[in-house]
Amino acid sequence: QVQLVESGGGLVQAGGSLRLSCAASGSIFSIISMAWYRQAPGKQRELVATITRSGSTNYAAGVKGRFTISRDNAKNTMYLQMNSLEPEDTADYYCNLNDRGVVYWGQGTQVTVSS
Repeated sequence: QVQLVESGGGLVQAGGSLRLSCAASGSIFSIISMAWYRQAPGKQRELVATITRSGSTNYAAGVKGRFTISRDNAKNTMYLQMNSLEPEDTADYYCNLNDRGVVYWGQGTQVTVSS
């Protein structure tokens, strides 16, 4: 079993920054990819950014240039640096891990951006 714990969410003013962390623990065998998703109130969960085992990254169009996804393999931790935050970025942010095709989710961390 794999556990994912997100942290770093909070309230920030528009234009500000936050850094989210996702710590993975448990029986991790071979991480294929990790990702951040978000879900705003009344909306579907959407992909924010992904990072593969080799370090390749992809971003949703709305966050490209503002958000940066990264990983510390030694710590089994993934990060999301969020800069130039906008009120539209307000959502619950979820960590996602694909371990040999089995997908795990964290419990989420709330990000609120005030205008």
